[in-house]
Amino acid sequence: MARPIPTDETLLATIYKRNLKTFSDWSEENKTRVTKIWVPIDIDALGKKFGCDPDLIFGRLYYHMNEKYGSSTGDGQDVNFFNMRLANDRHVVNFPLLTSVLADLQDNRKRFIISTRLAALSLVVSAISIGIAVMT
Repeated sequence: MARPIPTDETLLATIYKRNLKTFSDWSEENKTRVTKIWVPIDIDALGKKFGCDPDLIFGRLYYHMNEKYGSSTGDGQDVNFFNMRLANDRHVVNFPLLTSVLADLQDNRKRFIISTRLAALSLVVSAISIGIAVMT
């Protein structure tokens, strides 16, 4: 049986956890990549973690998330979410943008859970009220 496809939130949270130290360790004295904001990720390792072909992870980042979460500046410059190559770095994500998107996804999930629980609680209270009204 195939494993479920990871959600955007799950995929981005995994990338965030695996690469936060790499992002934070960059400095002018310790240039381990071209720029601080563009962090290379291991797509093969992500494929193994999620039990899917790495090309599915790549496609998700390059075709789906780049379109969905990328943007443009006021002066017409594109702000990409993911790039295939930046100088010698391969498969790089815009880490600050990834962090912002992840925070929004987590906030939306939290709001959904709270709303669902409140709706369930109101349903229970309504059922109890109906039960009391019928019994009296």
